[in-house]
Amino acid sequence: MKYNFKNDWVKFIVGCVIVFAIRLIPFRVPNVEPLTATQMPFAKRFGWVFGFLFGFLNIIFFDAVTSGIGVWTWVTAAAFGVLGIGAAAFFKTRKATRKNFLIFGVLGTIFYDAVTGLSIGPLFFGQSFVESLTGQIPFTMYHLAGNIAFSLLVSPLVYRWVVENKAFETAHVFHKFGFAKK
Repeated sequence: MKYNFKNDWVKFIVGCVIVFAIRLIPFRVPNVEPLTATQMPFAKRFGWVFGFLFGFLNIIFFDAVTSGIGVWTWVTAAAFGVLGIGAAAFFKTRKATRKNFLIFGVLGTIFYDAVTGLSIGPLFFGQSFVESLTGQIPFTMYHLAGNIAFSLLVSPLVYRWVVENKAFETAHVFHKFGFAKK
């Protein structure tokens, strides 16, 4: 399916709001977040450009609002962008099923944690590789648990209720609020 930003940017914003709202839940384990699970349905339906932008811009926006932009922002944004490209490639020949969301959720989490968790500390903060690896193990376990749950629960709902939902098409939303004729 071709990417159509003109008619699908409302869906993009709804997806970003879902991710942002869940990530703002207080006392949430920091690496239990729905970005990958929400990104997969968008990448499946709209392709690699949308998949890349969804991951990349979510990280930039969240960091800008909450913790500030730092070197970690660019590494994690790029990693999530690449994850969106990977999701588009993975789902190009696969259906949007719980099983496929789960498979990519696990593979994507391992890729993301390996790239970010084993690079940021040693490259930018003087941490040894062994320290980084040792600290990464519990982080990745929580991240996997969260992404397994989100992949099974959130991904299918986002795909059905947001990505495939014609009510979230930009023209429909504008017409509903009286901004445009149908």
